Amino acid sequence: MTEAPDSVICSAKGCTAVGVYAVVWNNPKIHDPDREKTWIACEEHRQYLSHFLDRRGFLRRVDRLGQGE
Repeated sequence: MTEAPDSVICSAKGCTAVGVYAVVWNNPKIHDPDREKTWIACEEHRQYLSHFLDRRGFLRRVDRLGQGE
């Protein structure tokens, strides 16, 4: 069994920073309406990743990781 990492890494290509946001999205052309996909974003890439998805109409929301803990 593999242990869970202490931190998650940003989903931006080439980035190795710790992720602090969950960028939640769905592509309605290929996913069921209730399916949610998630990219992890560091502070630097949060706006870039969310804007990329929003321009395509895929962005659902951006949540700060650890909310509700």
